Amino acid sequence: MLFSIRCGVLIGGVVMSLTASAQDYLPILQYHHVSDSTPASTSLSPKQFAKQMAYLKSAGFQVVDLKTALDKIKAHESLPSKAVAITFDDGYRDIYEQGFPILKQYGYPFTVFVNSEPLKQKNPHFLTWDIMKEMEKSGAVFANHTVSHPYMARKEEGESDAAWHARMEKEVAGVETALIKHLGHSPKMLAYPYGESNHLLRTMMKEKGFIAFGQQSGVVSADSDFEDLPRFPASGRFATLSTLKLKLNAMPMPLLKEESGDYADDNPVSLRLTFKPGKYRLKDLACYVSGQGKANLDWVSKDEVVVTATKPFGVGRGRINCTMPNDSAKQYYWYSNVWIRPGKDQHYIIEKS
Repeated sequence: MLFSIRCGVLIGGVVMSLTASAQDYLPILQYHHVSDSTPASTSLSPKQFAKQMAYLKSAGFQVVDLKTALDKIKAHESLPSKAVAITFDDGYRDIYEQGFPILKQYGYPFTVFVNSEPLKQKNPHFLTWDIMKEMEKSGAVFANHTVSHPYMARKEEGESDAAWHARMEKEVAGVETALIKHLGHSPKMLAYPYGESNHLLRTMMKEKGFIAFGQQSGVVSADSDFEDLPRFPASGRFATLSTLKLKLNAMPMPLLKEESGDYADDNPVSLRLTFKPGKYRLKDLACYVSGQGKANLDWVSKDEVVVTATKPFGVGRGRINCTMPNDSAKQYYWYSNVWIRPGKDQHYIIEKS
């Protein structure tokens, strides 16, 4: 069975009236390594990172504290014009050695989602609590990325649903305990390892008062699911300035509703998107399937489209990304959905919302 991480989501219709000097949405950049010697797919060099951070400054982007900005969005308060937030996953030492000096140079706040197990093991490739205390003095915030970085939606062999749920509770609680013990506080934010979650995990996050993040692309607005917020990867093949500029100028897709389902492995996935009332360049909507190119678009009404992949996804995570230019064609609306096709020996909790 192939299933969507995010399915059947009804999106609210809150519209805020803002001045030209403010915005009601937030693009969030996601990084892992700042290094020349780490895996290319999750890394960018110190030179590339410096170039990106310099561009933010020269182009007038305002780097904001993530938690503060999200609290404002939830409260329907405006953010500064060209607001953007910076995040790192895993808490690698190279963030401190190669990235932190650059961030400190510009005075940019940033958030690092950490795993507590490598810290307990004193793994030399990861940050230490003392280093984190130093970084906090210059705008760093440290948040939850689970104890051991598991595939959170996946059960172990022979594990019951109840045992899986208890294990996930411990994965989250362990980091919270460590943050409080060593740093004295927690922002109550969590990034799902590999970006994988399900309805039960998102419900857990909501009940615990967490804001949580996936790894699907997109822009946060008041209409977003705050238990599965999107972020833009800015490393690896996405580290170029041209790619970064496109994402920094993205806006949330004006959707009223999105619907997806579960599919047999040999069927292409599809999703139905319903747009809010308004004047949009719907004829210029384009959707792209990871590893396949353009998706097929079937307009069932003037504001409702069915997006279908051209062939089934292989094992692992598959995405459909949709973009649409705004009236000026200088910015793009952006939307992404993720599916997981488990391998034959993988056991996922599949729970529809």
